[in-house]
Amino acid sequence: QVQLVESGGGVVLSGGSLRLSCQASGSIFSISAMSWYRQRPGGQRELVALVRGGDSGPQYADSAKGRFTASRDHRKGTTTLEMNALNPDDTAVYFCNAHTIVPYGATWRENDYWGQGTQVTVSS
Repeated sequence: QVQLVESGGGVVLSGGSLRLSCQASGSIFSISAMSWYRQRPGGQRELVALVRGGDSGPQYADSAKGRFTASRDHRKGTTTLEMNALNPDDTAVYFCNAHTIVPYGATWRENDYWGQGTQVTVSS
């Protein structure tokens, strides 16, 4: 089991910046990847950034490339999302996700865990 708590959301003017943080607790050793999703008003949850372990660099949605930077500290079970050049289209609830893989008999069991979400509002 993994528990996730996000922080850092708020209200910012267009062109501004925000930094979101997510702290995992519980079985953090089982986390293979951490990611950020968002859900805009009336929309579906969409991937913003994905950070896997090892030498893999972060992957970003096209809307985030060049503006957002995701990082992860595997040992601490944390991930951050630095968001710059924000615009009103970035207004959404942002969720932290942890994907876990644990041995399960002769195979593996994978699970996804979610934080409660943090509201980001960008005003024009």
